[in-house]
Amino acid sequence: MKIKSILLGIVIAFSCSLSAQENVYKFTKVVENPSTPIKDQAETGTCWCFGTTSFIESELLRTGKGEFDLSEMFTVRHNYRHRIFDNYLREGNGSIVEGSLGHMAINMMDKYGLVPQYAYSGINYDSPKHDHNELSAYVAALASVTTERGVLTPESIELQEALFDIYLGKLPETFEYNGKEYTPLSFKEYLGLDFSDYVDITSFTHLPFYEKVLLELPDNWDNGTMYNVPLEEMIEIIDHALLNGYTVAWSGDISEPGYVLARDLSILPQDTKLTRKQIQESKEIIPEMEVTQEMRQMFYETFISVDDHLEHITGLYKDQNGVKYYNTKNSWGHEYTKTGHHMMSENYVKGKTMCILVHKNSIPKDIRKKLGL
Repeated sequence: MKIKSILLGIVIAFSCSLSAQENVYKFTKVVENPSTPIKDQAETGTCWCFGTTSFIESELLRTGKGEFDLSEMFTVRHNYRHRIFDNYLREGNGSIVEGSLGHMAINMMDKYGLVPQYAYSGINYDSPKHDHNELSAYVAALASVTTERGVLTPESIELQEALFDIYLGKLPETFEYNGKEYTPLSFKEYLGLDFSDYVDITSFTHLPFYEKVLLELPDNWDNGTMYNVPLEEMIEIIDHALLNGYTVAWSGDISEPGYVLARDLSILPQDTKLTRKQIQESKEIIPEMEVTQEMRQMFYETFISVDDHLEHITGLYKDQNGVKYYNTKNSWGHEYTKTGHHMMSENYVKGKTMCILVHKNSIPKDIRKKLGL
């Protein structure tokens, strides 16, 4: 996933408030599931971890464990180590940028555990917010040395760990929570989640339905597989999850003009010539294109849809015309919107979703049976 600053100029250019005009979109809640407060990934490309961590925090609320503020950077650091090694084994042809997918966060949580935010802030430099611009440059430089030399020495690994210690801080071996001492792995056990319960779902016709497939995404650098289902069933899975108390981690494309955070809205207008500014300033509900499976596939194969963000869907709503929208939690703080959430229309989700991460029990039973889950 790309860093939020890629869209900074676009968002700021159109970030004037709509307070001077009434928002013509009127949303009625169908269901809203509990979620934790908005966080800010700031100057990092770690939306994949912030969105997935938010999803896991909602899972802890759902399962009665209570509200937690988990450390994203504990997971990010372990992900960095794995991607550097993966890039080395691929002789420099791996992905050394920050992007990843939700299942990678899940894999790191399962393997290395979790810690509360206070036990590992991930900011060991002079900044009030996360900023990985310099760190990422050094990671790329270190990775290039090992791949060019064709050898991964103990010294290079020690240097890598020192780099992370300098920027992110030393990893905690133990910490206290509610008066009891935990390790990251024992804290994972205390939280009581089975990370094997979480699965990725996608929907593309060049891959067989009802099988685990490898989706060709740059951020899928670990070759993670996901279940492929028809488009209408992917939407059914999202709706069923939300209506049954679950939330959904969403990976997709936010490059569209219809992704208008200044209006807390994401739509796919029928009129493809509309600019983001026109959509923001419109005083009418904008007609949307009806996205089909074929259209979705065309978006993917012509790179109109790309994988550049991960967010957290927490609720289902309808507008005054009965059109479905998904309340979506972002990880950009409150810099661009008051709430940190925005409404994604059903057609936006149909057209722009790369994959979703869900608890397998949130999938309708008939679809689970087709998938062998």
